[in-house]
Amino acid sequence: MRKVFAGILVLMCVFILGAFSVAENQMGIRDSYRVNFSENVRVADTLLPMGNYEIRHVMEGSDHIMVFRQLGTKKPVEVRAKCTLVPLGAKANEDQKIYVLNAANERVLQEMVFKGDRAKHVF
Repeated sequence: MRKVFAGILVLMCVFILGAFSVAENQMGIRDSYRVNFSENVRVADTLLPMGNYEIRHVMEGSDHIMVFRQLGTKKPVEVRAKCTLVPLGAKANEDQKIYVLNAANERVLQEMVFKGDRAKHVF
C-alpha cells in the first residue's frame, strides 16, 4: 500500500511541476539562443562589435532581460537589455533582427524573433 501511495504522490508532483513550467513559458520562448551580427549593433546603451553571441533570456522579478554575451574572444562583451514579449499570431517561421539607424548612423536593435517562438522580443 505504501508503494502505491508513494507512486501516486510522485505522479502528482510531476504533473504539478509540469503544469507550472507550461504556464511560465506560454509563448514558447527558449532560455538561450545563438545569433551572429554581421555589423556592429547597439543594444541598450552599448555598441556591440560584430560577431557571434549567445543570448540568454532571464527573468528579474517581472522584468524580461536578454543577456548578450560575445563568443570566441578572450574578453567577451556582455550586455543586459530589458525586453517586452509581444505575442505572435503563430510560431515564427524564421529568425529576424529588426534595426533602426540612429543619428550616428549606428544600427540599433529594436526587435528579435526566433524561429519556433510564439513571441517577439521588443527592446
